[in-house]
Parts: sequence; structure tokens; C-alpha cells
Amino acid sequence: MRKIILAFFLVFCMNLVVGQIKQRINSEGTVDQANPRYNDSVSRGSTESTSIKDIKNLDAKIEQYLIITESNDTTYVDTTLTIQKEYKFNYLRRDNFELLPFSNAGQTYNSLSYTYKQDALMPLFGARARHFNYMEIEDIKYYQVPTPFTELYYKTAFKQGQQIDAFFTVNTSKQLNFSLAYKGLRSLGKYQHILTSTGNFRFTTSYNTKNRRYFANAHIVMQDLMNQENGGVRDDNIPFFESGNPEFLDRGVLAVNFQDAENILKGKRFHLDHYYYIIKPTDSLSKNALSVNHVISFEDKFYEYNQDAANDYFGNAFQSKGLRDRVTLENFYNELGLNYENNIIGNVKFNVAHTNYNYGYDKVALLNGRYITNRLKGDVVSVNGAYNKIISGFQLHAEAGLNVTGDFDGNYISGNASYTMNENFKFGAHVNHNSRAPNYNYQLFQSVYANYNWQNSFKNTKTQQLGFLVESKLLGTATLDFTNINDFTYFKKDGINNLIKPFQTDQSISYVKVRWEKGFDFFRKFTLYNTIMYQNVQDNGAVFNLPELTTRNTLMYSNGFFKDALFLQTGITFSYFSNYKMNGYDPLLAEFYVQNDRDYGNFPRFDFFVNAKISQIRIYLKAEHFNSAWTGYNFYSAPNYPYRDFAVRFGVVWNFFL
Repeated sequence: MRKIILAFFLVFCMNLVVGQIKQRINSEGTVDQANPRYNDSVSRGSTESTSIKDIKNLDAKIEQYLIITESNDTTYVDTTLTIQKEYKFNYLRRDNFELLPFSNAGQTYNSLSYTYKQDALMPLFGARARHFNYMEIEDIKYYQVPTPFTELYYKTAFKQGQQIDAFFTVNTSKQLNFSLAYKGLRSLGKYQHILTSTGNFRFTTSYNTKNRRYFANAHIVMQDLMNQENGGVRDDNIPFFESGNPEFLDRGVLAVNFQDAENILKGKRFHLDHYYYIIKPTDSLSKNALSVNHVISFEDKFYEYNQDAANDYFGNAFQSKGLRDRVTLENFYNELGLNYENNIIGNVKFNVAHTNYNYGYDKVALLNGRYITNRLKGDVVSVNGAYNKIISGFQLHAEAGLNVTGDFDGNYISGNASYTMNENFKFGAHVNHNSRAPNYNYQLFQSVYANYNWQNSFKNTKTQQLGFLVESKLLGTATLDFTNINDFTYFKKDGINNLIKPFQTDQSISYVKVRWEKGFDFFRKFTLYNTIMYQNVQDNGAVFNLPELTTRNTLMYSNGFFKDALFLQTGITFSYFSNYKMNGYDPLLAEFYVQNDRDYGNFPRFDFFVNAKISQIRIYLKAEHFNSAWTGYNFYSAPNYPYRDFAVRFGVVWNFFL
């Protein structure tokens, strides 16, 4: 709580101080009837580019507040109110259509589709259920702004607590920008012992020399994600939950498997990405440019599971009290490369990288006469390259990487092509292949619980994908992906003592995914926005379970009031996914595991929302899952983990342009 209040206080004070020095920029907005939303603008007057030097007289446009991704894609600040903003107004602050949240904010999510990191050459750290809100390198943004910019996000949590995301950025000159941000959550939850407490601190800076030969982006990120764990509702209490009996609507009376455990994921990362132009491009028609680039990154993270007393839920333990499992990873990455640009050849990039990794535990283990090491550590040297070129209107991109030396084999190759016919129609295609070692916790895991000790030598998981994209103003956005997976690794109960173990299948898995999005406007003020996903899995081993149909449909009304000083959106969202063998959740591993005992899903979710925009303030009010009392209490996020009951939640996003 103190961290959340302090973050709000610091960012607010920054705005007050800077606001005494720099003139507040006026704002105005109008409703675009073709696409009902507030048009973005933070100024009146000229649309011409303005200098940052004379801030007091600055007439800035919203397009000057730039957001730059790790891959150098650039957008600008968007203060509009759209249905997409409604979908992103959640703990993750991104559209979670393909995720199913647990009952409390800040817990994990069950995945309704399959995604993988296409350019990964190294294993990933385990505890993937804790990583949905863990900010990776590609999640960090950099900024370029003509005046100080602040965004404050607030949303209520469940029972007790709140969540915030406070952000501030400023350019001290044309050459130097920095940003500070803190995202925090504390939520008690409605079931016993599921409190969540998380914090994500980010600092970024961007710099370029006046002659624009040298550019640098750097960030520091520190993250602390803690969850109390209860193992879910006990089997003998599931009938009480599903009965709908008013005595059990207070979810705190339902018995859970244990009330003395928590897991935590902590990490800190220091990252620098910079490059220098040996041959500088003088303008857009320059024939040649040559730059040397360097990336250096160090990340230190650990995952820990603590429990006061041993519990039969996880099998036998080596000690009865004060149980603690802790695994760490230190990862040092160093990359050096050359980038050559030519208006005839295109853009060619080549890099050589070195990774030093140190994963493991503080002690070795001896179990049933088998020695289990405590560390996986070593060095890997890799090479990768990329190519970009526009040919006859086709945007081409190809990329490849290979581990040359080290204990981990890995390679990837990807290519995509896209063509924009006009502003109303675009299409593209992509192909990917990836081979990498399974995540570290499949290879080595140690625990106070006897069952959770293993050391494996699994094969690389190989994934191939072919995909297509169509974007049409008339037909909407559609994607089609064909994926084939070999040597897939997964967790599952072993069938002997009914406890979780890692496995690898030798069966090939074929997976087809189709997703379509389209909004239909009618009667000028009404919109029906649809997102539909169809999936088909061919899996002889029954280890890759996903729902066949997932849909989200929103009917909303949008209009401006009081001479467009107030812009209002209100409507109902229907969400649904079909029955399937939903994955279970293991709180000790913080991983999901395959189960084939029972189908879950097939429950409708209705949300009613009222959203409004006044100046640069966006206000959100939602009645979530308001149908829960009359469509049956058979809703689950995972086996023994009920989904959320009806709740009313409120939130605000407030932008300041100083």
C-alpha cells in the first residue's frame, strides 16, 4: 500500500513542479462519426512540426509524443476512447482475449490458445504462470516528447486493495529523454489465502548526439510478483460452490487445500542497446549507411515457493515445517553487430552474441541413489542476421539465428511478406521455424517435496508455422496459422502416485488457428464488435488441449454530449469458450499441467460497461460477469479454481500534457 501511494505522490509532485515552469497545453476533441471516438489533439493551431527549444510557446501536436519499441517501431500517444481501450483496461494493460484470468487480480491466467517465442535460442526460466505480468525486454518502451507527459492508471481490485500504474516522461533536450514508471497491485481476493501483491518499477532513457550518429536506449527494470497460494477449492467443497446455495456465496467459507503457502518471482534487469553510424544516411534517398550496434543486458531473477508446513497435496516432504524452494537464474547477454543499408540491396544486419547463464540451486540432491546436480551453467555463442527490403510494394523481412557453440543447441528462421494495396486492404504471409531446448525447470528442478526433484535430458522442441493475414476495412482482420510441433514438453500427473512430473511426447502435434475481428456500425451511434477464434488440434497423445471455439462480442452505444465535452460509450460484452480438457494449475511449480479427467468451459460471461472521456480523462465502470447468479455456478479458470463472481469495478486513466 505504501508503495502504491508513494508512486502516485511522486508522479503527481513531478507534474506540479514542472507545471509551474512550463505552460499547460490546451486540448480539444471532436467525435468522428465514422469511427466514434474522441480525436486526439493536445493543441489548437498549426499542425507543423515545432521546436522543443521554445517550450513556453510550444503548440504541440499529439503526433509529437512518440513511443518507440525495442525493435524501433514508432507510434504516438493515444488518448482516444475506443472499444480496444475497454479491452485493454485490465491488470496486464493489453487485450487478454486469449487468456482466462483467475478469481483474483494479479493471479495467473489459463491460456486459451498457444503462442511461442519465435526467435528464442535459449531455454526460458520456469514458473511461466508467474510471467504474464513480468516485463521482458520487448515490453519496455522508450519515448520522445516535446513537453513532459504523465499517465496515471487506477482500477479497483477485489474485496480489498487497488491497482495503479503511474508513468512520467520528459525530454530535457532534443537529445535526452528519461521516463519513470511504477505499476503496483494489492488485492485480497474473495477466497481464503489468495492475496496478491506485485510491483513493476521501470526506468528508461534515450540519447542521441546532435549530429545524429550515435543513438542509445537503456532501461532498468525491477519486478516483485508475490501470490499467496491455496491449492484451489477442496474436492469435497466443489459441490457447495456449484450448488449456488446462498450460504456459500461468501466464498471465504469454502475450504481450500492449504492456507500457508506463497510463491514469489523477483527480477532485475539492466539493458543497453546502442549503435553508431560509421556512414551516416544524409536523407531518405541516401544510397548507403553503415552502423555498428551493440547490446549488453544482465538479468538476475529468482523464483521461490514457501510453505509453513508440509502438505500431502504435493506428496511426501523431506521436512515437516518451514519448507522453502528457491531457484535462481543469472543471464548475461552481449551482442555486437553490423547493419548495412542500401536503397538497392536493402537492409542487411549481422550479429554475433555471447550468453553466459547460471541456473540452479544452492545444494545438490541425492534421491533414491540418483545424484541430481544443483547447477546448469555455461556459455553459448550464437550468430544471427536479418534482411529487410521493399520490392514492388512488398515489404519483405527475413531473420535467422543459430547457436554455434555451447551446451544448448538452438536455431530459428523466419520470413514474412506484406503488401498494402490501398488504405482499405492489406495482406501478408509469414513462415517460422524454431528449435530450442525446453525451459530450465523441465531440465532441472529441486524441492523439499520428494516428487519435485528431477534432472532430464529432453530433446529440443521443434515448432514450424505458416500463417496468413488479411486486413480489410470491409471484411475486418483475419489471421490463419498452421503450426506443427515435435517433441513437445509438458507437465502431467504421472499416473502412479498422481503427482506432477515433466514429460516429452514423441507424437507430432498439428494445430490450426483462425481468428477474425470486425466492427459493424449501424444507426450511426451503435457498434457491434466481434472477435472470434477457431482452433483445431490433431494430437494423438492428448497432451495439447485447447477450446475449439472462443468468442467475444460487444454491442455498444457511442455519442458526444454537452457540445462534445463529454464522450460516452456504454454496452454489453458477451464472452464464451467451448468445453475442453482445461489445463490444471500447480502452485509449487507455478506451471499449468495437462489433465484429461474432466471438461471445463461452456459458460457465458456478460459484462456491462459505461465508459466516458472528459478532456484527457478516461473513466471506466463495469459490472463484470453480472449473469453469474442465473446461468449456473459451473465456471472455472482451472480445475478447482473458480472463475470470478459478479463484481462492480471502477477505474480511471488520466493523461497530463504539461
